[in-house]
Amino acid sequence: MYLTQQTDYALRVLIFAAINDDSLVNIATIADAYQISKSHLMKVVTALVKGGFLHSVRGKGGGLRLARPAVEICVGAVVRHMEHLTVVECFGENNQCILTPCCRLMDILHGGMKAFLSHLDGYTLADLIGNRQAHELLYQNKIPIVMENSES
Repeated sequence: MYLTQQTDYALRVLIFAAINDDSLVNIATIADAYQISKSHLMKVVTALVKGGFLHSVRGKGGGLRLARPAVEICVGAVVRHMEHLTVVECFGENNQCILTPCCRLMDILHGGMKAFLSHLDGYTLADLIGNRQAHELLYQNKIPIVMENSES
């Protein structure tokens, strides 16, 4: 299963907001912390606000915060909101595949998608921020990011 960069960014934004509790955070701070484009984040944040995951406060001193507690934000719900889960043509509204009436692949793929999303539904945003102190140090650039070498 492949998740888009927007979904990856959405989860990162939510994690960042969650470790900052009820404090307002802004897009520039998040973009700086993750070293990603502010314009990309603006699109992601707009989708998260529309989806009810983030609350936006406008004006001077404004920013973003979680719309509800981290324990109530399901990872599966975020993925469903951010992704177009049309894995193959037959999952879409404009299915033109001539194999559809006799194809068993659709059921198999649907089962895999259901299992994937069911697994994600078992986790909340609170599960993603288990080690809050490590996240805070990372965002403050006080600990290096260590990448494991798969060739070892």
